[in-house]
Amino acid sequence: MKRFIGVLALALVAALALTACGNDAGNGSSSSSSEFNDADVTFAQSMIPHHEQAVEMAKMAASHASTAEVKDLAAKIEAAQGPEIKTMSVWLKAWGKDVPSGGSMGGMNHGSDGMPGMMTNADMMSLDSSDGAAFDRMFLTMMIEHHEGAVEMAKTEQADGKNPDAIALAKKIEADQTAEIAVMKDLLKS
Repeated sequence: MKRFIGVLALALVAALALTACGNDAGNGSSSSSSEFNDADVTFAQSMIPHHEQAVEMAKMAASHASTAEVKDLAAKIEAAQGPEIKTMSVWLKAWGKDVPSGGSMGGMNHGSDGMPGMMTNADMMSLDSSDGAAFDRMFLTMMIEHHEGAVEMAKTEQADGKNPDAIALAKKIEADQTAEIAVMKDLLKS
């Protein structure tokens, strides 16, 4: 009888250990590798180059913008979207999917894949060649359109995605960028 109870206890410990290992994938950041679908992959693979373009535009503001408000907003955009790019890249690697390779000005074929809100190469060159108040107006107008595209993509992920972390990021992107759109519209009025 003692031997039977010992074997039973050992089996119980083994079963609990296996259950604990199985549950780790569903918690926190580990869930990025657990469950995902095509919508999650499309979201990450599309949002990375979309964010990269926004960061590229935001970097221009440091030397081209005329107002502290535009420079501060651009710095905030860059600070938020840089880490999000890294997060989505980690997810794609964990999912065994391709991570889009972006680049600096001219390295990306802007707007070629029909993503909402993406600027063309000509738009980007025009923005880079402007400065002062003209840059501020162009930057705000283009970034509003760019953010509206990101919000549209984030809503699609929330409706169609499966991965909890990707859906949570989509909600954050929608909230953050909707708030920034309101700020940019106010700046355009002033």
